[in-house]
Amino acid sequence: MIEVQDIFKQYGSEYIQNHILSNAQYRAFQDILNCRTAAFGGHVNICDECGHKVISYNSCRNRHCPKCQTIKKEQWIEKQEQYLLDVRYFHVVFTIPDDLNPLIYQNQKALYTIFFKAVSETLLELGRNKKYLGAKLGITTILHTWGQNLSYHPHIHCVIPGGGLTDDGRWVYSRKKFFIPVKVLSKKFRGKFLALLRQAKLEFNGSVKELGIPSNFDLFISALYRKAWVTYCKPPFGNASKVVAYLGRYTHRVAISNNRILKLENGRVTFKWRDYRDNKIKEMSVTAEEFIRRFLMHILPPKFSKIRHYGILASKDKATRIALCKKLTNTPVYAVGTPRKPLDIIRELLGDKFDLCPRCGIGHLIEISSFKPSALARASPVQATA
Repeated sequence: MIEVQDIFKQYGSEYIQNHILSNAQYRAFQDILNCRTAAFGGHVNICDECGHKVISYNSCRNRHCPKCQTIKKEQWIEKQEQYLLDVRYFHVVFTIPDDLNPLIYQNQKALYTIFFKAVSETLLELGRNKKYLGAKLGITTILHTWGQNLSYHPHIHCVIPGGGLTDDGRWVYSRKKFFIPVKVLSKKFRGKFLALLRQAKLEFNGSVKELGIPSNFDLFISALYRKAWVTYCKPPFGNASKVVAYLGRYTHRVAISNNRILKLENGRVTFKWRDYRDNKIKEMSVTAEEFIRRFLMHILPPKFSKIRHYGILASKDKATRIALCKKLTNTPVYAVGTPRKPLDIIRELLGDKFDLCPRCGIGHLIEISSFKPSALARASPVQATA
């Protein structure tokens, strides 16, 4: 199977020589390149039956690495399960016009933050409106920046319980369909986003340099007000157990998974993608250089949180609010167990194959030694090229 790592190994060096990368992009590139290699250290195991030795290399654990999301995803889901309510859940997606993409890409941290703020305030304010619900919602938001063909397409997924908590401590259930019309959501979101955009301190370079002129920026904003902003709601999940599986699909997804890559031949990468215009799976072929460029566009700023919670799911006093909501919605309360360690998660996922000897298939592997990562495994661009 062809992996992103293979593409980086064959064509990454040339790409780095010809392109300028941010520190975050370079770090992600290096981590993915060295993931599960000697560069990150590892340990030596021996079979207690036949004596066969196996070297296992450590993972990079970078949040953009296609290989390293399973354990993080399982740990995150395990933590979130304790906050689920026995009500239906909705999935709402907020998108922005493509006209904004160049400006957002140059000002990622500032404008992704504005994106989250506009989405959360839109939902919370409309949720409190008695015309729609009259209660405080619970919102889990997840930022994705890619389309299926790896294009730059920032959008935010929201998972929302079907109801909310009133100021006087009652639970109000929503109707079966999403309780806020998407046209209302879209207009309010557009207004909030653009109002925040006017106040933001932005950089204007390259293709958006002309927007640095105030009169041009005003015209740009006015044109965006006239556009229809797309917000849509998917069918409700039905129950909390389905939400867990669904969240796992979205929270720790990266721009492209390795199983979507079909070929790496003659300097071109072929991968599968879903064309939502006709909802069909298709193949796309691009140069390795273009594939790396598209992949690196989706590296987030350092320490930027792409998963955020609002309303009754906000961190402050969350446990108290959720305990009340569980009582009001007759949600079963289970004792919270000790979080699983990474090794326990791997053991559960692999079952009997976890430590079975690959040679004899009878004995089990026992660790006898370990070795440390290379000093260059996480070197900065300056250190690595010195």
